[in-house]
Amino acid sequence: MARFGRSPVIGRVIVMLMLILVMVIGGLLWFDYLGLLDAKAMFAPAFSLLGIKTRQTSSVPTDYQGLLDDDRLRKQNGALDLKADELAKRDQDMKQKENEFAQKVAELESRQKSLDEQEKSFNEKQKALDNRKVNVDQNAKYLTGMPPEKAVEILKAMDDQDIIDTLRTVEDQAKAAGTQSIVPYWLSLMPPDRAATIQRKMSDKPLTLE
Repeated sequence: MARFGRSPVIGRVIVMLMLILVMVIGGLLWFDYLGLLDAKAMFAPAFSLLGIKTRQTSSVPTDYQGLLDDDRLRKQNGALDLKADELAKRDQDMKQKENEFAQKVAELESRQKSLDEQEKSFNEKQKALDNRKVNVDQNAKYLTGMPPEKAVEILKAMDDQDIIDTLRTVEDQAKAAGTQSIVPYWLSLMPPDRAATIQRKMSDKPLTLE
């Protein structure tokens, strides 16, 4: 009875071991089919006895990692080239903006220089005009204090514009002092043609020293 009970157990163990072996061999063959493992190389002797041809070389190229590295390097180089082009464009744009800014600064400096020169010229003219006005005011006072005949002789020696400016100043001084202007008497002492010319020019140009 004991021997009869032991035989079915041994048979089951043998069957289980064979099943496990079949599963292991099947798993290895499946991994080999997927290219994850070269199982046929391991079973090459047994396959050769059965007349089954095995794969001589691996399905995965030996330089597969090298190809991945080359592709990665190409992508990195492409990204670096794009970055370099972008930086070059930015540098070009920056230089263009710097040139435009420098041109605008030069234009502003030129305008400022022109304005400074105009202001300097205006100040010089204004100073000369002020000095002339001072001189005319002083001469008008001198002439007013002289005898009319002597004052007229001095006036006749001046050019027409100086005479006009002096007569205008004498009239303004008399008006400010509230006195009678001597200008009409001086004109009466001048030669008629010269007096007429002075009066005509005074009418055409009423203001000369403003």
